[in-house]
Amino acid sequence: MTEVTLQGKVALITGASRGIGRAIALRLAQAGAKVVVSSRKLENVQPVADEIEAAGGEALAVQAHVGRMEDVTALVARTMETFGRVDVAVNNAGTNPHFGPLLTADEGQWDKILDTNTKSVFRVCKAVVPHMEAQGGGKIVNMASIAGLRPSAGMGVYSVSKAAMIMLTQVLAMELGHLDIQVNAIAPGVIRTRFSQMLWQTEQIAGPILSSLPLGRFGEPEDVAELALYLASPASDYVTGAVFVVDGGLSVVTAIG
Repeated sequence: MTEVTLQGKVALITGASRGIGRAIALRLAQAGAKVVVSSRKLENVQPVADEIEAAGGEALAVQAHVGRMEDVTALVARTMETFGRVDVAVNNAGTNPHFGPLLTADEGQWDKILDTNTKSVFRVCKAVVPHMEAQGGGKIVNMASIAGLRPSAGMGVYSVSKAAMIMLTQVLAMELGHLDIQVNAIAPGVIRTRFSQMLWQTEQIAGPILSSLPLGRFGEPEDVAELALYLASPASDYVTGAVFVVDGGLSVVTAIG
C-alpha cells in the first residue's frame, strides 16, 4: 500500500493566506512537504509560513498576484531558487465579486472572476510544468466548486468560471499524462470560510442547505485539505482528470438556492 507522505517534496499553494488554502498548506507541511505559500499581500500569507515553521516544517511566503504572468513566473522562480524543485501545485486562489442574476454582472466583474478563477490556473501550470517535466512528473490540484458542476442561484458567473476550470483540468490531464503529471480538481460544497460566509451565516440561505445535508453540517477547511493531501501524494499516481466532490452529500439531494 502506498503511504500518503510528501517527504522530500515541494508544494506551491496559491491563495494560501486563509481558509482552504491555509488548511492545505498546513496539512501538506505536516505530511513532510516543503511549502511555498502565496497571496496578493505578503503580510497576509507570512503568518501561514511562520505557523508551519513554528511546527518544525519548512516554508516560504511569497507575494504574487495570480492575475499577472510576471508575478506567477517570479513565484515559481523563487520556489526553484529556494527549494530546487516543485512537485505539487495547488491552484486555490479565487474570487467572486458578484452575487445575483447573471445578467446583472458587468464586464469588469466577468473579467475579474474569469481571470482569477480560471486563467490563473493556466498561468501557474504554464510556469510549473516545465520544471515538473524535467523532474519526471508532478501533481496539479485545482480548487473548483460544486457550483462548477451545476448552476447555483446568485453565483452564475462564478459557476461558469469553475466549470471552465474543470474543463481546463481535464484538458491538462489529457495533455500532460505522458509526462507523468497528474491533474485533478476538488469541488467543495459549503465550507466554513470567510470566502463563503454569506452562504453559511445568512439564515435564510444556510437553514435550507443545512437541513438537507446528509452529513448534517457544513464543511471545514480541513475536510478539503485531507483530499488535497491524497491528490498531492504518490497514493494518487493513477488518478488524473478527476473531479472530487467534498460537500457533505449536498449535491446528491438538492441545489443551492
